[in-house]
Amino acid sequence: MKNLLFIPLLVVCFMGYSQNPSTVIGKPIRIGKILVAQNDFPKIMNWADAIAACENLGKGWRLPNKEELNILFLNKDKIGGFETVASNYWSSTGDEERAWLQKITSGKQFYFLKYEQFHVRAIRTP
Repeated sequence: MKNLLFIPLLVVCFMGYSQNPSTVIGKPIRIGKILVAQNDFPKIMNWADAIAACENLGKGWRLPNKEELNILFLNKDKIGGFETVASNYWSSTGDEERAWLQKITSGKQFYFLKYEQFHVRAIRTP
């Protein structure tokens, strides 16, 4: 009986960050050695879900580290499509409880608890 309850829970959790890769990746934008997905994920998510969602896009797609996220900020006009109101984006850089975020409108980086929900933009490096 416990297994029967567990399976629907897994499906619901997976659907929370599952996404058609072509919808998010679109036509990737190249910034130096980084390929940036054309679009954000449509929903904000916590850090663990952000890591998993990026990896689920396919081989090599991942959450940018703190330095790469800053490169995205510096090239935000060329990349386009970033959220401008609640403009905080996750990086993969962090510790057990917190990870670095970047406000894509101002460039400010700060440390925040991983269970909070923010925007996600995937990258890939060849």
